Amino acid sequence: MEHTHEHHHHAGMSNSWRQAAAATLHCLTGCAIGEVLGMVLGIAFGWSNLPVVLLSIALAFVFGYTLTISPVLRAGVPVRRAIGVALAADTVSIVVMEILDNAVMLTVPGAMDAGLGDVLFWLALALSLVVAFVLTVPVNKWLIGRGKGHAVVHEYHH
Repeated sequence: MEHTHEHHHHAGMSNSWRQAAAATLHCLTGCAIGEVLGMVLGIAFGWSNLPVVLLSIALAFVFGYTLTISPVLRAGVPVRRAIGVALAADTVSIVVMEILDNAVMLTVPGAMDAGLGDVLFWLALALSLVVAFVLTVPVNKWLIGRGKGHAVVHEYHH
C-alpha cells in the first residue's frame, strides 16, 4: 500500500510539472509569435534596439493574450470576463518570458545588430526562447500550485 501511495504522489508531482510545461509552452507560443514578428519587423525597418525590443514585447503580450482569450470566448465566456481570465492566466508568465528572452537577445554579442539573413540572429532568438521556456516552467508550476496563472484557465478548456 505504501508503494502505491508513493506512486500516486510521484505521479501527481510529475503531472504538476507536465501542467506547468504545457502552460509555459502555450504561453511561449504566443510570446514567440510576437517576439519573432517584432524582431523581424523592427530589424527590417532598421530600427534601433529599444524600439525593436518594445515592439517585440508589445506583440508578445498581444499574441500571448489572444491565444488564451480565443478558447475562453469559444467556451461562451463574455469578452470582459475572457480578458480578465487571460490577464490572470498569462501576465506573470509573459513578463518573466519577456525579461528572459530579451535579456538573452541583448547580451548575445551582435545578436541585435545581425540581419535577418544572419544565422547569429536566428540562433540567438532560438536560444532566448529556450531559456525563457526552461526558466518559466518553475514559475508556472508555482503559480498553478497556488490556483493562479494557467490554473484559472483550465475550467474553460473543455
